[in-house]
Amino acid sequence: MHDRRHCVSADDVRAAAARIAGAVFLTPAFGSRALSDAAGRPAAVKCESMQRTGSFKIRGASNAVRLLDAAAAAHGVVTHSSGNHALALATAAANRGIPAHVVMPMNASPIKRAAVEAAGAAVHACGNTAAERAAACDEIARRTGAFVVPPYDHPWTIAGQGTVGLEIAGQLPDAGTVVVPVGGGGLIGGIAVALRDACPGVRIVGAEPELAGDAAESFRSGRIAPQHPPVSIADGLRAPLGELTFPLLRDLVDDVVTVTEGQIVAAMRFAFEEMRVVIEPSAAVGIAALLADRCGGDRARPAAVVLCGGNVDLASLPWCTHG
Repeated sequence: MHDRRHCVSADDVRAAAARIAGAVFLTPAFGSRALSDAAGRPAAVKCESMQRTGSFKIRGASNAVRLLDAAAAAHGVVTHSSGNHALALATAAANRGIPAHVVMPMNASPIKRAAVEAAGAAVHACGNTAAERAAACDEIARRTGAFVVPPYDHPWTIAGQGTVGLEIAGQLPDAGTVVVPVGGGGLIGGIAVALRDACPGVRIVGAEPELAGDAAESFRSGRIAPQHPPVSIADGLRAPLGELTFPLLRDLVDDVVTVTEGQIVAAMRFAFEEMRVVIEPSAAVGIAALLADRCGGDRARPAAVVLCGGNVDLASLPWCTHG
């Protein structure tokens, strides 16, 4: 059923799942005794950190690339990103055999830039501000005719990310609470659409760094809050909410909670040492919220945490540089 208040329906998510089958992994989802013991409640994880390209982003990118008709696809795709979406779109475009352009700020990690180039994309350097990135992306789109695939604020991207929710419903049907990291809102928005249809009684909680807490503020005020300069170690969650993702957050999510930088680092280290799972700081935010007992819900039912990505520079682990 399509909800006309929102840009994406459960049918859109199901169609995306069929469309991207074969392009993405069915990632593991399992109960964690270590996390359950530490949180004092049954807990499970959904490991998008083990997804192709190391994050959930390949889902939305693949759905967008596969939805392009032949004429549009011939001109390729373009986006601006310094991280996981850049690699995901480069990979999705290569899988279809079409050109990909990625605008990356000059302060982007050289390792990430090399990975995007290795995936076959043309990388274009630009200034470090969001406005400079967007302007460079728009200029390439005008010059080449490439289709702009935003990192999160587009129906095709959101529907692709929502396939994580469909998998949770099938793999962890007893989950009473699902905890999802929040940046721009595409992941939690898509998951919420899928779960409200498949598991209408589930509690959906967004988790966000205090230092990039615009989603929590927006959720409580009922309107998109301006984002203060985000400086969180969880660099994948520094994006502001979008015009399309905010209504999904507002209408379909039960709560958005925040955690400190120290809690994020401790949760990431806990995942490495106790759970034997390699995750990036953004993925640790959900674990941090659960360990801090911020998620609420029925404590007798499992809480499922979405581990959104595993692309971390092992040469600069945060507990070595952030106490």
